[in-house]
Amino acid sequence: MEKVSALENETTSSTASTQQENSKLSLISWNVDGLDSEQQPERARGLCSYLMTHSPDVVLLQELIQPYVRFMKNRLLASYTFIEEGYYVAMMLKKSRVTLLDSKIFDFPLSRMMRNLLMAQVGAQGQTLYLMTSHFESCKAHAAERMRQLTLVMRKMTRAPDDVTVLFGGDTNLRDAEVAKVGLPSCVCDVWEHLGEPEHCRYTWDTHANTNKDVEFKCRLRFDRLYLRRAAREGVPQLEPDSMALIGLEKLPCGRYTSDHWGIYCTFSTE
Repeated sequence: MEKVSALENETTSSTASTQQENSKLSLISWNVDGLDSEQQPERARGLCSYLMTHSPDVVLLQELIQPYVRFMKNRLLASYTFIEEGYYVAMMLKKSRVTLLDSKIFDFPLSRMMRNLLMAQVGAQGQTLYLMTSHFESCKAHAAERMRQLTLVMRKMTRAPDDVTVLFGGDTNLRDAEVAKVGLPSCVCDVWEHLGEPEHCRYTWDTHANTNKDVEFKCRLRFDRLYLRRAAREGVPQLEPDSMALIGLEKLPCGRYTSDHWGIYCTFSTE
């Protein structure tokens, strides 16, 4: 009788663990630097390897070029819905976990670099989510336009229906002073800050550690960010950030990293 009881307890514990994992939402946001022609095939294989290892529910990608898309579809199309629009931005949604309802592209009207915002309405975890990704204006000299783009994204997030959760992830190129100048609405949180500003994933652009780019000045910046606006309506399940880590930290056999940016891997629980 004791052996049967122990087996039942083990089965119950395993079932509970599986149910807990199924209630989580996992996400990767990554500027994959497809515009860099160096070692593209091996770097594309590296990207696919990370995606298959982590098997995220949602993938938000920037600087994704068509050769990468073709390579990835050959390996991942059975598992993921691909959304490709705009300036080298794309989303991937795990078919078994996330259902695409609609997608749109919004241009940044004053961008000189063809930047825009990709937005998708999806069903996941028994609720409706708005997913957003973008690659904001690059380079320090374009701070004013970058702040305008952040303002537009915040406006989209705050104006979403109150029964919808909104998640934005992308390469914002933002400096902390620029974010402070614009300010985040009270209903929007920076996921990294919400998790207590973990030092191990503070810098997503780190030319001290990442040697893909031969840059004259070494710098460490948090260009890649995640923003969350929870659903406000009572009774709607809430997404709560659980954990965050950087990926892409290992050099490939070719001697380069998958990208000049580290990727962000984040999990959320449903409450």
